[in-house]
Amino acid sequence: MKNIIIAAGYATRLYPLTENFPKPLLKVGDRNILERMLDDIDPFPEIDSHIIVTNHKFTPIFQEWLKTTSYEKPVTIIDDGTTSNDKRLGAVRDLLLVIKDCNINDDIMVLAADNILEFSLRGFIDYFNEKGTSVIMCHHEPELKRLQRTGVIAVNDEMKVLEMQEKPETPVSNWAVPPFYIYSKNDLPLIKECLDHGCGFDAPGNLAHYLTETSALHAWPMPAGRFDIGSLDSYKEAQIRFS
Repeated sequence: MKNIIIAAGYATRLYPLTENFPKPLLKVGDRNILERMLDDIDPFPEIDSHIIVTNHKFTPIFQEWLKTTSYEKPVTIIDDGTTSNDKRLGAVRDLLLVIKDCNINDDIMVLAADNILEFSLRGFIDYFNEKGTSVIMCHHEPELKRLQRTGVIAVNDEMKVLEMQEKPETPVSNWAVPPFYIYSKNDLPLIKECLDHGCGFDAPGNLAHYLTETSALHAWPMPAGRFDIGSLDSYKEAQIRFS
């Protein structure tokens, strides 16, 4: 299994802090956001490599950071060639770029690089192994306004995804979907097919939505919380919380 981390965004909501520095490398406590994620994942025997896709503007900074690390599994930095937020590829096209450039024919775990998880991803991989299908995460979200800003799913009693909405006006449930996915190698051809059929390219949830219609998909309820660093205020809060 390949661990693919999507880190190609420009984090405009954190300007000026991230105008010339990538959000995933911001320090929170004794480590940066990305290191917190990799420290958890690197020991998993299923994972054989880490691939971080970023933009052309931040690639040199990631490459310098990589020189300071010593992970057991190899870490590769992929440059998606973009230099501005207006020209960004979007998460789905970045993922397709990685699959093509790295010639991947394997299960892949796909993670957003700007979240701090309060639990290990070990359980997520175990769930994937148990279900034998592609899997996504979900958590119960009681607030309508938050549901309207994210992906939302309807599931059956076995947590098989029956429907997925992206930023719905009228959510089908209170199950919100954070940007963490494991796609089986059998579903990899569906990524290009998804784009060919006109699905949105910016949110990785658009791919999961397509899989609900063309393949089997299960959802794993998060066992604890996550901290989404999406603004200067939330970054300051994270520094206090995880220091």
